[in-house]
Amino acid sequence: MAVQLALRLDGEIISADSRQVFRGMNLGTGKDLDEYTVGNRQIPYHLIDIRDAGEEYSVYQFQNDFRKAYEAIRIAGHTPILCGGTGMYIDSIVTGYRLPDAPIDVNYRHQLESYSDEELTQRLAKYIKLHNHTDTETRERLLRALEIQEFQQSHPDAFQSIPPLQHLIIGLRLPREVVVDRIGIRLRQRLQNGMIDEVRRLIDNGVPKERLLRYGLEYKNITYYLQGLCSYEEMYERLFTDIRRFSKRQMTWFRHMERRGIVIHWVDGLQDKDRLAQEIVALYKEL
Repeated sequence: MAVQLALRLDGEIISADSRQVFRGMNLGTGKDLDEYTVGNRQIPYHLIDIRDAGEEYSVYQFQNDFRKAYEAIRIAGHTPILCGGTGMYIDSIVTGYRLPDAPIDVNYRHQLESYSDEELTQRLAKYIKLHNHTDTETRERLLRALEIQEFQQSHPDAFQSIPPLQHLIIGLRLPREVVVDRIGIRLRQRLQNGMIDEVRRLIDNGVPKERLLRYGLEYKNITYYLQGLCSYEEMYERLFTDIRRFSKRQMTWFRHMERRGIVIHWVDGLQDKDRLAQEIVALYKEL
């Protein structure tokens, strides 16, 4: 749909996906790069394939990269279309909150070594409301979230907000059973198209298994499979379950945004794509 809107609004797409920034992670992140070509027209896209797999990438870096892409698109006289994905990334742009590039604090992490994951989660909950499970999925994410919060306490000026942008947020509403059915179809297609080989290549190219586990979902479960820690059937069922749960957490994030007063225009995602695109364009022109 972002591509359809780009065709109608002379737009360029900015990806709001925390994993599509990495090169070599295509099937597992659902880049679908062929969809950016319509006929003989190539829709420009940004923030895809800008980092090597295995590198760190934060909300702070995303905000900086987004601003550069956004300004370049506006200067060219085109319409920026943010498409995704990662709720925190979208939220950070439309609300203007800023997370600084907090450094790794080895001493602080050493102090937390004796704490269990449950105790770390309770500690994090004292800093922030845990509206989703993103920061608590792995111990590394827990430590990083606590590290950022601790940095904020001692460097409050680093967390100054940036001006939010005028925006129109569109959400495609689909019945839950349709979402689950599409998740299953898409998962089978990606496995058939070589998603396991993609993860194997990443490992062969030196991406640490620990980092792949941190990328979650496809990369975590397939890495377990390649290590012989589960059968193919177990890997598939876990992955199917994890993706369904993740899709629910995405919706939880967006509902939380709405409770904070951010307006999301939900449209029927089952209707004809041309009619749907026209409906969204009409909303955009009312801004």
